[in-house]
Amino acid sequence: MFIDAQFWPFLVAITLLSLSPGVDTLLVIRNTARGGVRDGILTSLAICCGLFVHATVSALGISLILLQSAWAFGLLKLAGAAYLVWLGVHSLLAARRSQGLAVAGVTGERRPVPVWQPLREGLLSNVLNPKTVVFYMAFLPQFIAPGDPALAKSLFLAGVHFVIANLWQISVAVMVGSAGRLLASRAFARGLNGATGAVLIAFGLKLALERAPSP
Repeated sequence: MFIDAQFWPFLVAITLLSLSPGVDTLLVIRNTARGGVRDGILTSLAICCGLFVHATVSALGISLILLQSAWAFGLLKLAGAAYLVWLGVHSLLAARRSQGLAVAGVTGERRPVPVWQPLREGLLSNVLNPKTVVFYMAFLPQFIAPGDPALAKSLFLAGVHFVIANLWQISVAVMVGSAGRLLASRAFARGLNGATGAVLIAFGLKLALERAPSP
């Protein structure tokens, strides 16, 4: 029903966008390096679950309210920026401790991370990102015909995005996890945590300083 002429351009566009490096891929790499492939997969699944939230919000028109209300958009933007900076600070602190990354099957020092931690980090990173609100608000309607049920079609397209993004991000997690001995070295851990922390903070500050779109 929903695989029509508009679906194929969407599939190409969303695949290319999913492969573009950004905060989601960075977070998957960070969490895989911290706790192994399992954490990377859980992070990816949680990130992509947030897509259904944005699809629902977009379809119901709540995004339009956010875009027309400067204070509401600003509040969401600052919340997302603060969360990215918080993640970045934690990575910098890990770099300062200069400990090898605990990768499953490589070191005996690994402390299992609670399942809820990568799930929480992934979901909040996506849901609190106002760029995803704007993206879904501007992008999805281009592939929804006037006669289509907006909510059902939006959730279907989000489901396609969910599958493609997970395929890519889980592949990244497996590739990072396979480099276990390298990740376990203190020098590599310090460099990766430092670079990840700096980039996450830069993303957060950039997000906080961006002006809200005009209504």
